[in-house]
Amino acid sequence: MKIRKIIVAALTCLSGLFSFPYSTYGQTTLPKDKQNGVILHAFCWSFNTIKANMKQIAEAGYTMVQTSPANKCFVGEEGGMELFGHGKWYYHYQPIEWTIGNYQLGTKEEFAAMTAEARKYGITVLVDVLPNHTAFDRSAVTPAFLQAVGGKDELYHANGLNEIKDYNDRYQCTTGAMGGLPDVNTENPKFQYYFMTYINDLIANGAGGFRYDTAKHIGLPSDPKDDKSPRNNFWDIATGRESINGLTLAKKDELFIYGEVLQDKNVKEKEYSQYIGLTASAYGGVLREALKQRNFKQVDLKAWHHKANPKQLITWVESHDTYCNAGESAGLSDALIRCGWTLLTARSAGVPLFLSRPEGSTPDNRWGNNRIGERGNANFIHPEVIAANKFRQAMDGEKETLYYSKDGAVVEIARGTKGAALVNVGNAAEISIRTQLPDGVYTDAVHQTSFTVAGGKLTGHVEKECSYILMQN
Repeated sequence: MKIRKIIVAALTCLSGLFSFPYSTYGQTTLPKDKQNGVILHAFCWSFNTIKANMKQIAEAGYTMVQTSPANKCFVGEEGGMELFGHGKWYYHYQPIEWTIGNYQLGTKEEFAAMTAEARKYGITVLVDVLPNHTAFDRSAVTPAFLQAVGGKDELYHANGLNEIKDYNDRYQCTTGAMGGLPDVNTENPKFQYYFMTYINDLIANGAGGFRYDTAKHIGLPSDPKDDKSPRNNFWDIATGRESINGLTLAKKDELFIYGEVLQDKNVKEKEYSQYIGLTASAYGGVLREALKQRNFKQVDLKAWHHKANPKQLITWVESHDTYCNAGESAGLSDALIRCGWTLLTARSAGVPLFLSRPEGSTPDNRWGNNRIGERGNANFIHPEVIAANKFRQAMDGEKETLYYSKDGAVVEIARGTKGAALVNVGNAAEISIRTQLPDGVYTDAVHQTSFTVAGGKLTGHVEKECSYILMQN
């Protein structure tokens, strides 16, 4: 869930070519074999819907699929199933018990069947989890949950019902209520045992990783301590560095774990990155600004705008929060989303996440058919998206260079001399742009458009809001 908007201003105009050094960064905590992967966020799809579409997901070049929260959650409006209205997507993010299955996505058995289908195609299933909050309505928390943590007096931080007023105050941020959601005492050993039992049950039923929602609201060892928290050790427990009452994270060396650590003035990005992968929220803002302005040169797309190793970052054009909360990114057309996606996916670092928007959605109607459980619209399997996903796999290990057209409407992401992706956010035009591709004629597989390379220049015709993938035979 998004805490509040991060407003990212357009940065200083940079021109020419950009090369990115990796030597200044340390190790990453994400598994190396998944750092070149691509995530489909099957936002609000049911377990059965994901299972039914698994073959198509795999054939589209995705290597991971992220589910909405799988735990028992708050039931509102008599169990309605609308994304917004009777049902509401954000009830997923109001836990009332840490057990697998809920009325919106499906049962534990259906979850296990989905992950079994994923294994057939080599797809890793990531599950969204949110340990540090419960439902707004505290009376909805189940007796089993309360008993497991030692009673209702032990469930929340001492400061857990006080609303955060300053998100840059680490004590408030990591112990206070966020938007009315009470803050769980994640340092309570009984809670840790209860929650990790759920995590290990997900793993036993086929989960291969996790996204930790509002992760920056869970304290690090260096953060101020709540009166009920003698040690800020949640992340050591959650990543398997420590056991809790004899219980240890299962398969800890195989899991892909990242957290929603939205960037701001006083966020400890480097310390979080010692435990988990991190969301590149600032880069997403910069990229959306370029798409809205239809100019890649007015922002800095070379830098990742983050202190962590770029290979540690989860990147996106938009997240479910930028789409759902006030519709910050909902005004971008599907075509512009594809343009941003091709740029992200063609780059050599970051792990891109593609948000599946609701079926029937448009910039003027972001909820579309407004149904929880159904598959999103077909943009996630658009030929340009598929081509970008497969280009990423083919270019593994190739260094990147970014070139821009004179007007900034076109960017080329060159990957060594092996291939290049072209993205045009402007109108149809004839282009001439620097390249590293060897001389020759290259034909894009999606649009069957030919481009000529001669003497370090790539020339050809690009259509409005289109992307092209060029590779040596």
